Amino acid sequence: MSDVICILPRVEGLGGPASFRARLVAGFQARGIRVTQDVDEPGCAALLVIGGISRLDILVRARRRGLRLVQRLNGMNWIHRRRFTGLRHFWRSEWNNLILAAIRRSLADRIVYQSQFARTWWQTVHHAVQAPSVVIYNGVDLQQFTPFGPGDRPQDHYRLLLVEGRLGGGNEQGLENAVQLAARLNQMLDRRVELVVVGDVPAKLSAHYDYQYPGLVSWQGVIPRDQIAAIDRSAHLLFSADLNAACPNSVIEALACGLPVVAYATGSLPELIEGDAGLTVPWGSNFWRLEPPSLPPLADAAARILREQAYFRPRARARAEAAFGLDCMVNRYLEALLG
Repeated sequence: MSDVICILPRVEGLGGPASFRARLVAGFQARGIRVTQDVDEPGCAALLVIGGISRLDILVRARRRGLRLVQRLNGMNWIHRRRFTGLRHFWRSEWNNLILAAIRRSLADRIVYQSQFARTWWQTVHHAVQAPSVVIYNGVDLQQFTPFGPGDRPQDHYRLLLVEGRLGGGNEQGLENAVQLAARLNQMLDRRVELVVVGDVPAKLSAHYDYQYPGLVSWQGVIPRDQIAAIDRSAHLLFSADLNAACPNSVIEALACGLPVVAYATGSLPELIEGDAGLTVPWGSNFWRLEPPSLPPLADAAARILREQAYFRPRARARAEAAFGLDCMVNRYLEALLG
């Protein structure tokens, strides 16, 4: 068995977060597997494409050399078809979808889907393909993301956390849902609820909510990855705002820190948040058409978790240990690439 694997660099808009690649590379190297970005490097036996790459000629050359080509897929770009996000974003999203579908249909020897939801979505829209497939959830370092460490939760109020990479460019609905949830919880509970938002938020958007709900939101901006575990530990509840997410890292990282998750039951969230690691509730309308969600069931679920921390927190950690360990993810990718 060769000890060299090629992992193509992530292309913005096509692949998963850079943190996934870094974790996978570290896991491979710890097992004596060398990683390259050159498909022509001697001894290279397999190629992992994280999402897609516009240089399809590189993939064709790799196939001719006999490399096994494994494609990792999340979901598809779709919000641009329901909400105007600019012509440039629209055509870029469409082009990216075409590339992902072309690799899946004609070039991939094996396909790794990030969740059962992602596999069902692709097979529904683009039908099944001949290449065998497997579902491999994202993994998290259970020694780094743990309930124990820096990040004390406040005792005088509840802290609701939202962690997203970017909350603009068509993703504003998630932030709106989070703000509305925090505002409603403040009316329901006997303790104040603070919404902490981590991620890139347009200044006009944050100013709008500060004016509308003064003092409700604490804007943390983009923080270094090594601070995510501490901020997870400092919260009582994570709200997962991503609509139809394939396998959001923010969710599995929170669970590993013993932080329960509340969310609308879209995308992969119902399959990720199992075993009372949190709660999901129906959207209440057609979320594929971006129709407004129903807030009361979400607020009721969030209030229950906030009141029953001792029940939900250990179950959140147990779910992460059972399904999202980093070693398990790395071993399964090795099997898909070299097995």
